[in-house]
Amino acid sequence: MSRTVLEWDPSDLESVREACHQARRQFTQLRAEIGRVIVGQQQVVDETLVALFAGGHVLLEGVPGLGKTLLVRTIAEALELDFARIQFTPDVMPADVTGTTLVVEHESRRQREIVFRPGPIFHQLVLADEINRATPKSQSALLEAMQERTVTTGGETRSLPDPFFVLATQNPVEQEGTYPLPEAQLDRFLFKVEVPGVGREDLNEILSRTTGESSPAARPQLDGEFLLSARRLMRDAIVAPHVQDYAIRLVLATHPSHPTFSESLERYVNLGSSPRGAQSLVTASKVLAVADGRYAASIDDIRRVAPAALRHRLGLTFEAGTDGVSGTDLVMSLIRDVPVEAPMDDEAPRGSEEAA
Repeated sequence: MSRTVLEWDPSDLESVREACHQARRQFTQLRAEIGRVIVGQQQVVDETLVALFAGGHVLLEGVPGLGKTLLVRTIAEALELDFARIQFTPDVMPADVTGTTLVVEHESRRQREIVFRPGPIFHQLVLADEINRATPKSQSALLEAMQERTVTTGGETRSLPDPFFVLATQNPVEQEGTYPLPEAQLDRFLFKVEVPGVGREDLNEILSRTTGESSPAARPQLDGEFLLSARRLMRDAIVAPHVQDYAIRLVLATHPSHPTFSESLERYVNLGSSPRGAQSLVTASKVLAVADGRYAASIDDIRRVAPAALRHRLGLTFEAGTDGVSGTDLVMSLIRDVPVEAPMDDEAPRGSEEAA
């Protein structure tokens, strides 16, 4: 396992290039190790790893039995991160997530002491399993942790470990007894990753690996310190003005009130992406670039991460549900509609021509 951290001098092009190559090697090695355990689902693995190296949280959506929980546990083993699982049900209380304050009596000293007992949220990698089965009150216990990396209980604010990630799962089909995640909570996930079903060959390989005497387990490849140094390197990656402008125009084109609102979205979108959507696009594209051995993000990187970064940040209308149109469909349509080159008059307000 790599116990080293990435080191580079931003003013020394050669040291930056070497750090990028090292990050790429370690990223590729990590993907391969996870592939020893997870059959297929390469896009799911890649998107999840990109989000983690970007320092963000991930919402994994898929029907039961597709290996979502196994993926999260495997990543924790490969990165040697402190792992905890919260199985959400309607009776889970906020204190079951964040922890609680107890009064402990010491018989020998004949005195009482107020002690805080940390909840599972005080781990580096937290699996929030079936998060939409928790009540809104329990879901809200994650909001501060996901955004501020702190937990406030009993009037005291406590810091969470670094790195800290929440990987949540939800079932898109079974809706009975569930509480849909509010927009504020969805927005705190850097990516929403859709987990598809498996094909014939992958299912055959799954059976071969899992119905024998033992199943493969991931071996530690990296650690939290390397992950933090890689994150710093990736955040320092270059984003050219025209690339950042493309990300901005993608996000603005999701807003019904903006003059560049995409016509293909008019029937299906009533709420556009927040600024976090643009942040996610740029941050994730930097990770993708460095993982590919480059130190500058491209428009193609923005396009590759756009579905995972934006699909859960669009407020869909009733017509979208009845027509079977998903957030992914709309993001792909958006990518086709928004030009790479910025039109000179794309900021002209609607109706300005008539007013003139």
